[in-house]
Amino acid sequence: MNTTSLEAAQEPGPAAAPGRVVLLTTSHRVAPGLLSWPAWQALRSADRVLCADGAHPQLPYLREAGIRVEETSPTAQELVDACVGGHTVVVVATGEGEPALTDGLARLAGSGRVRMPELELLPASYDLPGARLLDLVQVMDRIRVECPWSSRQTHKGLAKYGIEEAYELVEAIEAGDRDELREELGDVLLQVVFHSRIAEEDPEAPFSVDDVAGGIVAKLIHRHPHVFGDETARTPEEVKEHWLRTKAEEKRRTSVTEGVPLGQPGLALAAKLASRARTAGLEVPLPHGEGIGYELLALAIRAEADGVDPEAALRAAARAYRDAVRAAEGVDAGKA
Repeated sequence: MNTTSLEAAQEPGPAAAPGRVVLLTTSHRVAPGLLSWPAWQALRSADRVLCADGAHPQLPYLREAGIRVEETSPTAQELVDACVGGHTVVVVATGEGEPALTDGLARLAGSGRVRMPELELLPASYDLPGARLLDLVQVMDRIRVECPWSSRQTHKGLAKYGIEEAYELVEAIEAGDRDELREELGDVLLQVVFHSRIAEEDPEAPFSVDDVAGGIVAKLIHRHPHVFGDETARTPEEVKEHWLRTKAEEKRRTSVTEGVPLGQPGLALAAKLASRARTAGLEVPLPHGEGIGYELLALAIRAEADGVDPEAALRAAARAYRDAVRAAEGVDAGKA
């Protein structure tokens, strides 16, 4: 640690200009050395560049670029003194953002007794959209290794949680609760990252979350030729036509019913099969049979033809029935 006094390097004088302090922040989600042009300009023009963390990932790249970085942790007063005479001092912030230093500068400025230098916060690198997903992957890596429960989980063992989280997401959507929606989306995302992390350990056919993301990116591009290719689509119906055509080419299926999961709830299954048949232009007579199952099948197909999700419709009706039950019990429906 360089403990050289900051004040010793200055040119004192009562009328000296107060100078400038630049707090340079970077994102650990961006490769070190990839800084903005204003950041490089500030670093190259600064009289001094300081950093409290000798292991900061940016330091090797700054030094390679010919920038001398002093490893020191000045107090607020020392930093103000270092700027006297019109000097510019750049502080390369640590991961915590130098809260002690910024708080100290705020106290000095608020005292009214110190002529403060110009203070500037300069982000040297920015997070791109989706950057926090890198944090999630890193956290999942550590949990998989160090957590006694998570380290023993398998795809089969986690399957039930995927179903539960999907239903909780649907419930949040139907309830219109934005906070719950954000939380449940996170829980669903966790399932994807967790399964992907487990898949990395497969001895025969491993894949990672990057492989998962790469696969869906390729699929989306291929199935949207009206966005990424030369085809055109002006209506949602034309978009769906593109999607189904390219999907059929990919899967080379012999029946429109292929790929429909038979384990999903009955009303959803019936509606999905009806949607596939209708989209393919097939006239399919309803099978004849006795019992409530065939009646429900007819209702589900009718709902799908009318653009109604029978599962959602039944859930809404079931909630109304729940409220009626609670009313009959004398229980406040608002406490449900």
